[in-house]
Amino acid sequence: MTQRKAPDGPAAPHKKTDASAEPNPLTGIALKVASVAVLMALSASVKALDGEVPPGEVVFFRSLLALPPIVIWLMIRGDFPRALATKRPGGHALRSLAGTGAMSMMFVSLSLLPLTEVVAITYAAPLFITLFAALLLGERIRLYRMTSVAIGFAGVLLVMWPRLSLLGGVGDVGDAAGANDMAPADHALGALIALGAAVMMGLAQTQVRGLSKVETTAAIVFWFTTASTVLALLTLPFGWIVPTPWQLALLVTGGLAGGVGQIMLTAAYRYAEAGVIAPFEYTSMILAVAVGWFVFGEVPTLLVLAGAGLVTCGGILIIWRERQLGLERTASRSARLPPIG
Repeated sequence: MTQRKAPDGPAAPHKKTDASAEPNPLTGIALKVASVAVLMALSASVKALDGEVPPGEVVFFRSLLALPPIVIWLMIRGDFPRALATKRPGGHALRSLAGTGAMSMMFVSLSLLPLTEVVAITYAAPLFITLFAALLLGERIRLYRMTSVAIGFAGVLLVMWPRLSLLGGVGDVGDAAGANDMAPADHALGALIALGAAVMMGLAQTQVRGLSKVETTAAIVFWFTTASTVLALLTLPFGWIVPTPWQLALLVTGGLAGGVGQIMLTAAYRYAEAGVIAPFEYTSMILAVAVGWFVFGEVPTLLVLAGAGLVTCGGILIIWRERQLGLERTASRSARLPPIG
């Protein structure tokens, strides 16, 4: 799931296609929530595959089938192909490697853990964005952000601890019904892989943060989807299978959901500021609990819900702080403008 910070300063000529629509917060929020629901359908489709299709093959279908909706959307906006020009091919390459790695690890973790736990652990991505922004973009981390990150990581540890504890057997941590046929070591591996996915998501979004200052949204979305398709195709020699009709239906559903969800997400940020709609990302926990319970028979433990709550608090605090700093920067720039008349 992709969040972008609007670049500071006047837009370059080639970025006119990224101009925001007339502000409409309710439309932006509605699109954000819809994108979360559609992307949850992607996760549920992958979860239903139950690890029987190699992750590289799953990433290939998800990326390839996402391309047609994205290209059609760009053509409707008048952005195809002129808005796909890039000045930072290296930046796109790094973003694509990190994003494809995040996708692959998340898909693997979905075959090893209940849906709710995977979602809760990957909520740590905004926390890693804060850390990577400091390391790679030179952004300063003050006490407020450090506190938010600490709260979030405490929540992640709360979710993961039963899986990693030597005393935490499958039955001891209140596993979801239908998941008890898996060894504790598999659950621990799934938790670590999900955390790795969050790290790679954070790295990918940090790259997007840098790219968005000089590249169009159309270029960022298109080149990532294209690159992830090619990267996934390279895994073909490592044991792809011929999917059954049911598996193919799930792969197609997941791929189309990925493309449509990306379009909705991008459109949402054209109608409302990131600080307004970003917190609605956390509605995915409600959907994850509902889908996990009613579709996969997974009942989340109180520990997982408590940990998810802490991670959510940490993420929302970071989002709120980003919004406050953005307002302060805007006010500072306005104060420096010469008077009119």
